[in-house]
Amino acid sequence: MSRHIKLSLGVAFMALAILTGCERPRPISEQTGYRGTGMVELANKRDNVKLAALNALPEATAKADPNGPTAGSLYKNVQVLGNQSVGEFTRTMVNMTNWVAPTEGCNYCHKAGEDFSADTLYTKVVARKMLSMTGKINADWSTHVGATGVTCYTCHRGNNIPKDIWFSAADPGTVKGFTGWKYGQNTPVAANGYSSLPLDSLSSYLANDGQVRIQGTTALPANYASPPMGNKASIANTEWNYSLMMHMSNSLGVNCTFCHNSRDFSNWSDSTPQRATAWYGLRMVRDVNNGYMTPLESTFPAHRKGPLGDVAKVGCATCHQGVNKPLNGAQMLADYPELKKIGATVAVTAPAVAGAVAAAPNVLGKIYFTTGKNDIDAAGKEAIATAAKALAANAAATIDISGFADSTGNQDQNMELGKQRALAVRDALKAAGVAEARINMKKPEFVVGSATAESRRVDLVAVGM
Repeated sequence: MSRHIKLSLGVAFMALAILTGCERPRPISEQTGYRGTGMVELANKRDNVKLAALNALPEATAKADPNGPTAGSLYKNVQVLGNQSVGEFTRTMVNMTNWVAPTEGCNYCHKAGEDFSADTLYTKVVARKMLSMTGKINADWSTHVGATGVTCYTCHRGNNIPKDIWFSAADPGTVKGFTGWKYGQNTPVAANGYSSLPLDSLSSYLANDGQVRIQGTTALPANYASPPMGNKASIANTEWNYSLMMHMSNSLGVNCTFCHNSRDFSNWSDSTPQRATAWYGLRMVRDVNNGYMTPLESTFPAHRKGPLGDVAKVGCATCHQGVNKPLNGAQMLADYPELKKIGATVAVTAPAVAGAVAAAPNVLGKIYFTTGKNDIDAAGKEAIATAAKALAANAAATIDISGFADSTGNQDQNMELGKQRALAVRDALKAAGVAEARINMKKPEFVVGSATAESRRVDLVAVGM
């Protein structure tokens, strides 16, 4: 064998050894659908080790006694956790600190030396809004989160700011060369999987009410007013949609066939159940961003905002962080029942600027009921008359109505009873001359483990007075 051949073989073997050493572990494949449809999920052992560490749960703290006086009855300016017992309230505060600010401690939200009731730091105002958001998701979005629910740890994982958030991105606009107007494309970013797809599809679908559509199946436009819709969506719509799909796929660590049957991507009847879950998820994220994040724009300081001046918003990756079920589906909420008792019993208005102190909630009255009843007694009628006079004197003010019931007996019946008590008070206020448009009905709440009169009440809380 010539020296030249030996040298070539040596180089080839060396290159092979290098490539073998750099090769990632062989992917693990799992068939999730019918053969021939390409419905296979791929995973990598090396990635799985990293994801397992990222999704490890902290050890749960001992549960608190749900009995005894409530935090709202003992402490000042408790706006969203007032229906928790003092023990539950304390446990929630300790857990929030560990989940969100383990290094800074209480001083992340409370200014050192000030009373805990003060809202001096913007972080406290934000934390209160995030608690309301957590309660909203757990109470109203079981179509996406199921019984698993969410906690602060689901997104934060020990970080002040969740790892995977996003801001609106500026359109690159016109560029030099034959490409001309880029229309937000050919700018690889994490949100579009570092592809040439549009770079800011998250604003379109996770903040605005963008409709997930792909190019139509007919050559010419059809009647838009009634089915069939025809070619209503353009190729541009398809590209923006695919950009969103890249975000969802990367966020969950899955491919397209996790939700779709590759035989017919658009056919819902052939799709997996996860597609319906994802449909609700998109709407849940919009609700979170528009109802809880964007309203805080005037509260966040400039250094916490994006290049266009908007606040950070959540996406699929914020909770999922690389796995198809956040925290690998661990039932974390089961260890923290307090986070099922977050009630928006008082409207939360963020200070316009950091440093402002929010006023304490303006409770106009409390109406108490006997067990199993929704009849308003004489004292309750007097409280309603007082509230009506206060509203008549403040034309711009509105009133929040929150009905409460204890958890003894059937919970569904108790929840309905809390609702009926609130409706009875609403009707009494209308009869006293208060316009229905000024009455805000809040979700009924439980006062768990208590059978006192405080558990069977309706709160009348003035907003804007």
